[in-house]
Amino acid sequence: VQLQASGGGLVQAGGSLSVSCAGSGRTNWATGWFRQAPGKEREFVASITWNLGTTFYADSVKGRFTISRDKAKNTVYLQMNSLKPEDTALYYCAAGPFTGSSTLASTYNFWGQGTLVTVSS
Repeated sequence: VQLQASGGGLVQAGGSLSVSCAGSGRTNWATGWFRQAPGKEREFVASITWNLGTTFYADSVKGRFTISRDKAKNTVYLQMNSLKPEDTALYYCAAGPFTGSSTLASTYNFWGQGTLVTVSS
């Protein structure tokens, strides 16, 4: 399984940004987004099951972020709206060999490189 994250950038608070995770070889695997801010632990952001598209969000992003997947393109997206300075972090996508949801980074076997999202105040 190979994952390639892209789409990060700089945006003002209140703005929107979308990041993508293109993958190969992850048939039926769940995909999650995690983020890590400087000096902080990596934290769960959102996840989606591949077949049914069931989504799960961290409370901190619920109502602002939307995770989705395009099976034909083998790509998972994270649309981020109403961004806040505290959303600034390296965002990582990850895939795990399970069909449900998981907020634990340790359950995801494969990781893409991080893409930086910076939200200015």
